[in-house]
Amino acid sequence: MNKKTNTLLFILAAMMVNIVITLIYFFIPYLFYSVFLAPRLPANSVVLSLALIFLAALAMSFITYQKLLKLFIKKVDVRKYFAPVLKDPTSRG
Repeated sequence: MNKKTNTLLFILAAMMVNIVITLIYFFIPYLFYSVFLAPRLPANSVVLSLALIFLAALAMSFITYQKLLKLFIKKVDVRKYFAPVLKDPTSRG
């Protein structure tokens, strides 16, 4: 496989990993909320609680994704296997 194919496959795999991480970070607190907190809280707090859980899941998945990406970059020589996604604005041609 060439560098462009490797780059495309990596982007697709990284996107899927990020989605799975986000879902995990969303559903675990959601299950905790629905079992323990929802019966004790008023019904109109459900929307706010779900929004907060979702935002927290996005933030935590972003942090986890960054850490995993830094670890991957340390382990793999990305210049050897992947093509740049964006062109360098300082390069000519």
